[in-house]
Parts: sequence; C-alpha cells; structure tokens
Amino acid sequence: MPRYFFNTRIGDELIVDPDGEDLRNPDRAWEVARQMILEVVKSEGAQPALLEAVIEVTDDDGEIVLEFPFTEALLDMPDQSATRH
Repeated sequence: MPRYFFNTRIGDELIVDPDGEDLRNPDRAWEVARQMILEVVKSEGAQPALLEAVIEVTDDDGEIVLEFPFTEALLDMPDQSATRH
C-alpha cells in the first residue's frame, strides 16, 4: 500500500508529518485529511488562521497528491447551531 503524509500549511509555516500513513488510494487519503481537519477545528475552534490552512497530502516521493483547504471540510460540517427536535 502507498504511504501518504499529511502536512499542514498555515500561512508560510509547514508542519510536516514525519510518519505518514499507509492507505489504499488517494480517495482514502482525502477521507483521512477531511477527518483530520474536522478534529482540529472541533478541538481548536474556527480560528482565523485555521480558515486559511491547508492539508497537503504527499506521497513517498514528496509529490503533492492533493491539497485540502480547511474551509472545504467546514463547508460539509452539519450546522451544530440548529435546533434539534
């Protein structure tokens, strides 16, 4: 299985994932990146810097496989302020 690395870019700063994760394909890497973003926003809140952050998923060769903006993941979040009955 290919190994994918989930690096986080916030402005000019790049937080490197040194270990990566073995996943079956880029679609699964997309799902993992989305879940990572949702977990970060849940724990840290929607801080302005995070709204500009991007997860850069790279392969073993360091090539970017996909870029996942935090805002894209937030667009799919359920509205937690809605009243539930």
